[in-house]
Order: sequence, then C-alpha cells, then structure tokens
Amino acid sequence: MLEALRLDGPPRRVAIVTGGSRGLGREMARSLMLAGAEVCIASRTPAQLEATAAFLAEQSGREPLTVATDITSSAECDRLIEATVERFGRLDIMVNNAGIGDSPGRGKAVWEIEDEDWLGGIAVNLNGTFYCTRAALRHMRPQGSGAILNIASGMGMRATPQSPTYAAAKAGVINFTQTVASAVARDGIRVNCITPGLVEQRPTETEEEAEAIRKRGSYITARRLGQAWELGPLALFLCSDASSYVTGANYPIDGGGLAGGIAPTGHAPDEVEARTDG
Repeated sequence: MLEALRLDGPPRRVAIVTGGSRGLGREMARSLMLAGAEVCIASRTPAQLEATAAFLAEQSGREPLTVATDITSSAECDRLIEATVERFGRLDIMVNNAGIGDSPGRGKAVWEIEDEDWLGGIAVNLNGTFYCTRAALRHMRPQGSGAILNIASGMGMRATPQSPTYAAAKAGVINFTQTVASAVARDGIRVNCITPGLVEQRPTETEEEAEAIRKRGSYITARRLGQAWELGPLALFLCSDASSYVTGANYPIDGGGLAGGIAPTGHAPDEVEARTDG
C-alpha cells in the first residue's frame, strides 16, 4: 500500500501545482515532492515562487521548477504546461489549486454585483481550472495516463449569500471535475476534486488574530479550523496509484463542517456551545 503512494517511479511522476507558492498549494506541492515527484509550482508572484522553491528544495533535496503564471490567461496556462513538459519530458499530475476566496464582488448582494465583479471571479476561480486542464489533457491523452486534481470549496456545495460569484465558480469546478472524469476515463486519466472547508493558511501573528481563529473554529463540528498541511496527504492519495479506482469524486476535508451544518454562511447560531455540546 505504501509503495502505491510513491511517485518516484519508474517513471518519476511530474506534477504542476497552480497557486503553489503559499498556503494549501505549497503544502500539496511539498507532499508530492516528498513522495518523489518532480514538481512545477506556478503563481502570479515571482518573489513568493522563489521563496517557496527554496523551502521545497530544502525539504525534498530537489529543485522545483517555477513558472510565473496568471491562470486567467489561456495563453499563460498553455505556456505553463509546455514549460513543464520541456523541462521534465512529461506531465502526470495537474493540481488546479489557484483561486481567490476574496474574489471580486464578495460581500455584495446579487443585485449589486457588477459585470466586472462576476467575470473577474469566474475567470480566476473557474476559467483557470478549465485552461490548465485543457492544456494538460493534450499531453496526458497521448501517453494514456494522468491524474488531475481540482480544488473547490464547501461554498460550492451550499448557499453562500455573502459570496455568490465565488460559490458559483466553485460549484462549477465540482461539476467540471465529474464531467471531465467521464470524458477521459477511457484514456487512463483520473479526475478528482478536493473541497476544503475553513483552513488556516499561515501562522497567526497576534493573540487577537489567534482568538478570532479559535472563535471561527467553534462553529465547526471538529471545533477547530483545518491546517494547510492536512490537505497534503489527501492530495497525494488522489494523485498516486493508491487511488487507481477513484475518479469523478469530490472529497470534502472540512472537519465535518458540511455534515454538521454549523459553518458560518451568514446565519450564525445563537448558542454554539449548546448546539455542539448537547
């Protein structure tokens, strides 16, 4: 079983992680590299890419490829995939992680959202997943193998009146996962989705910030927020041969937030303690 989680081959797997310079993306890239994969990390910020590349090299003993990429541009997504294949000779894993939670229009009611808010939010949270998937499939289909992992959100699975654009985009990611999985299963390619809940993406800097995190975590069934590293093992499972019979699936990792129905959606419970302890 443990061997099925290895990505060092032969052949050694090659992975791309968008949004790989920080938070969830950095931790998923780390897990893939520690399992033996060659990894390309992509984001819009060269300075963050360089810092994360140094961190990953120290952790794994190998240098990741870095490609500055704006995933809202189909041309840049094509260039990302081509640069990775040129460097490593193949592409086995595509992790579509890049997105933005504070997307344009967040906090506005549906009737207040401007066209540019809607189009901007869809561009970064849905279009990029499509662009990178399309480009990756052009290499995976001829080789007859591959794994694509999309990152959605629990907001795409429930009403989210405080962020309609983001919720719609992430719901689209979940359906897109199922649709593409059905289309490419016969090509030996698996497509799955992770749906994170509320996750701490960086260490807290002040006691006030830590207290706010603890309070927010009290709404979750597990009574805490998730940690970014906790997505790494699940991502590795879904990108490795250990999940060879898994495709078209969506895996919530949210401390029971969706199951418990308490996670904030604009309607906070009156007494969290009474509801969770009773």
